[in-house]
Amino acid sequence: MPITPDTILNDRYRIIKILGQGGMSSVYHAIDENIGIPVAVKANLVLTDDYSRQFQREANILATLRHPNLPRVNDYFHIPGQGQYLVMDFIEGEDLRERIERLDQLSEREVIIIGAAICDALMYLHKRQPPVIHRDIKPGNIKITPEGHVVLVDFGLVKLLEGNQQTTTGARAMTPGYSPPEQYGTGRTDERSDIYSLGATLYAALTGVIPEDGLSRVTGKERLTPIRKKRPNITERLAQVVEKSLELESEKRFQSAQEFRSALLDSGNMTSIPVETNLLTPPPKRNFDKQVIHTGISQPLVSIPLSRPQSSPKKNFFKWFLPLLFAIIILGSSYYYDFRTKKISNYFENILFSNSLPIAEKTNTPSIAPSLVIKPSRTPLPTIAAEVSITPTIELAINATPIGGGSGLIAYASNENGEVMQIWTFDMETKKRIQLTDLADGACQPTWSPDGKSIAFISPCHSKQDIYEGARIFVLKLNNSLEISPLPIPIDPSGDFDPDWSPDGSKLVFSSLRPGNDPETKEKLVHIYIFDFVSSTYLEITDTRWKDRQPAWSPNGEYIAFVRKVAQSEIWQMDANGNNPKRFSGSSTLNLNYPAYSFDGNIIFFTMQSESGGVPFFSGLRTTNSGLPLEFRIPPLGQPDVSPAAEVDVSPDGQWFVFERWPDGTNHDIYISTINGANVTQLFESKYFEFGPVWQPRP
Repeated sequence: MPITPDTILNDRYRIIKILGQGGMSSVYHAIDENIGIPVAVKANLVLTDDYSRQFQREANILATLRHPNLPRVNDYFHIPGQGQYLVMDFIEGEDLRERIERLDQLSEREVIIIGAAICDALMYLHKRQPPVIHRDIKPGNIKITPEGHVVLVDFGLVKLLEGNQQTTTGARAMTPGYSPPEQYGTGRTDERSDIYSLGATLYAALTGVIPEDGLSRVTGKERLTPIRKKRPNITERLAQVVEKSLELESEKRFQSAQEFRSALLDSGNMTSIPVETNLLTPPPKRNFDKQVIHTGISQPLVSIPLSRPQSSPKKNFFKWFLPLLFAIIILGSSYYYDFRTKKISNYFENILFSNSLPIAEKTNTPSIAPSLVIKPSRTPLPTIAAEVSITPTIELAINATPIGGGSGLIAYASNENGEVMQIWTFDMETKKRIQLTDLADGACQPTWSPDGKSIAFISPCHSKQDIYEGARIFVLKLNNSLEISPLPIPIDPSGDFDPDWSPDGSKLVFSSLRPGNDPETKEKLVHIYIFDFVSSTYLEITDTRWKDRQPAWSPNGEYIAFVRKVAQSEIWQMDANGNNPKRFSGSSTLNLNYPAYSFDGNIIFFTMQSESGGVPFFSGLRTTNSGLPLEFRIPPLGQPDVSPAAEVDVSPDGQWFVFERWPDGTNHDIYISTINGANVTQLFESKYFEFGPVWQPRP
C-alpha cells in the first residue's frame, strides 16, 4: 500500500509525496527530520524472500560505491511486517530521455561527452571485485543535473559477476531497443552487455529514435538502420563507433568500457575534456521542484562536464510554438499552471545523486556546510564483504571538536582500498574509519577549514612525495553529499600542493611549481602562493631561486612558516603577505621539514633529519628564539623515543600531537602523543601506508 503524506518512517523520514511506482518498488519524496534536508525513500513493495534478498542486495552494492557519476545511499532500514527502505539524496534535473524528447537530437559533442562520462562509471563498476554489471542502461537512467553533469542511476537490476556464473540474480532487464540479445536469455550477460546498452542509448541521442531491438535483430526479423541514414550529417567516425558497440555478438563489440571511451573521444578529436568547458544549459525548471542537495563532481580526472547544446532545429520551434500559442489563448493562466505541474512518468530517476561542481562562495568562510551529524539507522547497512571498510551510513562528527584532545576527527591519507592514496577520517570517540574520496588518481595532503566543515586536498596522489608534480587542489565539503570542487584558479599542469587554510577561512596558502625553471640553474622552482576566497584571486608571495614549500599558518593569521631549501632544508617565517622572510631555525647541518605551530603560536614544531637520510625526529623552537640554535627535542633525550616519525599536527586544545610513525622502518601508521612526546598510542592497526594526519579544528 502507498505510504500516506506526513507518515514518519524510522522516527526520522517524513513522507511528502509519492514520486513514482513500479512493479517492485515505490519512490517517495521525504524530509530527513534530523537534519532538515530533502531525501528520496525507495520502498520495496514485494516482500517475498526472493525480492527481499534482491532489495538488500541492491543496498549492499550501492553502499560500497564511491564514484562521482554513480549514486550513493545514505541509509537502509527494515521495518518488520511493513517493508525495506533505501534512503537517497533527492535531486533535480532531467533524464536523458526527457532531453531527447525536448531537443529531438543531441549534438555530436554532447553525445560523446555523455558517453565518456558513463564509460567512466562503467570502468569503475566493471573493475570492482567481483565486477558489477548495471544491466539497465537507457536514457531514462541517465540523469543530467542543473549544472550539466551526468549520473548513471537506477541500480535495481544490478548483478555481481562471480566466477563462471551463467545465470543472473534478480530480475532481467529487457527494455526493447536497449537490451542486448544475451539479456533475453540467449547467453551470459557480462561487461559487454552494458556496452551494448550504452551504445543503444547514444544511438537514440544522436538520431532521436530507439534502435531496432536486439532480439528482433538476432532472429532476423529486423536489421539495424545505420545512423547516417537517419541523420546524414553525423561524422562517419562517430557513427562507426556507436554501431560497433551494437554488434549482436559480444566478441565484436568493444571489450571494455575504457576501449569504448577512448574510441568515442577519438571520434571527436578529443583526448580529454577541459575543466573550463561550458556546461549544458539547465533543464527547464518546474514549479513543483524544490530546493535540493547536490553531491559534488569529484574532479576532472574522473568526471566530464558537458558543452552547451546547439539550438534545436527550426522544425522543433514550429512544432511546439503554434500549439502552445493556441493553448495559451484558449486556456489562459490555468493552462500555465497545469503545464507546469503536469506529472511525467518514470520519476524514479529524479531521486538519485547529482554531481555538481560548486565553486567556493566568496565569503570569509568559503565552506559553510551546516553543522551536521548523519546518524545511522537502527539496522546497520549491510556490506558486500568483510574487507570493505567504507561505512555506508556515514557518521561525521562535524560539530566542534571538544576540549581534551582525545575527541574529534582526524583526517589522513591511506592506500587501504587501492593502489593510490585516498582521504580518510578516524573518529577518536567511535574509533570508526571512513573513506571520504575514491578518485581514480588518488588524493592526499588533507587540511581542515577553520570551521571544521571542509577539507582541502590535492590530487593526483599515488604515494607520499616531497613535491607533487601535476597535482591540483580541491575542496571537499563534509555535508552528507561530500561535495568536491576544484580550487577556482587557472589550471597549471606543473602542480599545486601543500595546502593550508588561514585561521579566518578566507585564504588558502599552498606550494606550486608554477614559476617554472630557474633561468640560470634550470632547476624547477617551487614558490608559495595564496588564494583569496573573497576576491577569487591568487598571489605569488615568495620569489627567490630557492625551493619554498610546506607553508603553515600561525594561529593568529599574521605569519606563515615554511621550508626553504638552501644548502639544507631550513624553517623560515614571513608575514602573511610574504614580506620580511627570515630564517627561523638555527644553523644546522640537518634537514628540517613539516613546520606546525603550537596552539598559542609561541612554538614552531618540525621534523629534523640528517642530510644522509637518517631517522627523523621531532623538535621545537620558541618564536622568541627565532634564528638561534636553541631547538629542543621531543621527547627529551633519555625518554622513550617516538622516532622515526614525521608530519606532526597539534590538537585543537593544544595538548596532543597526531603524527605519522613507522617504528618497523616500513609500515607508516597514525599515532598520537601528548605535547611532550609521552603517552604514544597507535590509533589503529593497519598494514597499509598512512600519512599526513591533521586534527579537525574547534571553531
